[in-house]
Amino acid sequence: MRVSPLVFQEPVGVIGSGTFAVTISHLLSHNSNVLLYARRQEVVDAINKEHRMYECDLHHRVKATNDISRIGKECSLIFPIVPSEFFRETIRKVTAYLTPRHILIHGTKGFDIKGDFDYKLTGFSKDNIRTMSEVIREETSVIRIGALSGPNLYREILDRQPAATVVASPYEEVVKVCQKVLDSPRFAVFGSQELLGAELAGALKNVIALCTGMLNGIGMGKNLEALLITRGLRELIYIGKAMNVPARAFLGTAGIGDLIATATSQSSRNYRFGQRLARGESREEIAGSMDGLAEGVRVLSITNGLIKHYKVHAPIITMLHKVVFEGYDLHKAIEFLMRYPYIQDVDFL
Repeated sequence: MRVSPLVFQEPVGVIGSGTFAVTISHLLSHNSNVLLYARRQEVVDAINKEHRMYECDLHHRVKATNDISRIGKECSLIFPIVPSEFFRETIRKVTAYLTPRHILIHGTKGFDIKGDFDYKLTGFSKDNIRTMSEVIREETSVIRIGALSGPNLYREILDRQPAATVVASPYEEVVKVCQKVLDSPRFAVFGSQELLGAELAGALKNVIALCTGMLNGIGMGKNLEALLITRGLRELIYIGKAMNVPARAFLGTAGIGDLIATATSQSSRNYRFGQRLARGESREEIAGSMDGLAEGVRVLSITNGLIKHYKVHAPIITMLHKVVFEGYDLHKAIEFLMRYPYIQDVDFL
């Protein structure tokens, strides 16, 4: 890996040791020293002693610690990247060491739920779900917050294939510093002010990836996959509009770009989860054997609650929820959707 001179004098912090957290650490090491927080000692040792994770050699600029206080004390720029269901708990561990001087740019695609989460709940609204940026605002004194989104399949990036991401933030300073530390010859960083839009697009596309994976799992081809992606995008846009997010947030790299990558690739956990589900494995069996969490199942339940609350017309997501959580036959669901009385193709612009 060609490493450039340091562009950031203090280490950049990363909270999390999953595949995407390690991928971001790998990218950051082109330009900066990196301090990664991992809860497990064996992960810390693998990084500090072997300089290797997920079949990727890491530069010596990447160091690991299981002392989360060091992240807040030593790093003013921090990337928290942990599964959404553990995000609030993790942020609370570092809250005491954060001040308004810090910048936090998260890379988590999902939702936080206020109170106990139950897959059977159908009453989710913006009042009882939170994006990760909202969790940071609620739990810390940090003001300058951003989110990473876009087609960022970790395996391709670790294999040094060209890719891009979007950093979304209402603060231009956040966008610029993220571009400064992440930009490299094979990784481009675009900016956006649509923070909520990027977070919604990043979470909701996992639902469509579950569905396309299920189609593949029963042998369906690209015609139906393309149809589902484009009609699914329409439903995501209308969910966003109900939450005051403009359609354009779903039409760029962080929206349709991420949707295409996640909903068509074997490298996508949500796509593979859908495949295996369609082939007869249970949710519990699949989750227990994957190399990380597939956010899509949890997000599907939350999204179904959102469309009920906001009265959004979303037949694909409604039918997918019936298949995944109520045992409805997938072939019958496809037949229903193929006969559904759509009139206009594009009605959201």
